[in-house]
Amino acid sequence: MNRELTKRLHRDYIKVYRISELITHAVFLAVIIAYFVLAVMWDWMLLPGWIALSVFAATFVLYTWIIPQLKYTRFQYELFEDELEIQSGLVFISNVLVPMVRVQHVELESGPLMRKYDLASVSIVTAATTHRISGLKQADAQQLKRRIGILAKVDDQDE
Repeated sequence: MNRELTKRLHRDYIKVYRISELITHAVFLAVIIAYFVLAVMWDWMLLPGWIALSVFAATFVLYTWIIPQLKYTRFQYELFEDELEIQSGLVFISNVLVPMVRVQHVELESGPLMRKYDLASVSIVTAATTHRISGLKQADAQQLKRRIGILAKVDDQDE
């Protein structure tokens, strides 16, 4: 991909990804603590709790600090007249070309956490699969959705 023409996700996407993982890990930690409390009360083995706590520590570091930065640096996309090129991956990098003639519809999504940071996701739906570009500023996501809709000749039925 040509560096000058490629687009990346917004930097706030890293914050959103990290906050989402912190919430997930908080739930995971609550379950581990509940297990330890029950294990002490009912004289269960503590080994499963220690194993879970070790897994928690490893995934916390991996999914909260390492993966968000890697996803941000490795993900890029470029829109052409006839196709959309998406490059993503952590260890194995994939480069996908989505022909505009195959696009069935385009969706814009934004959950509560993404809305807080004015971010959105664009989903490009083909007969075979759905390609998602998450972490764009809301205005950029709207513009990308409209542009893909025009290039793919998809009617915007929401408006």
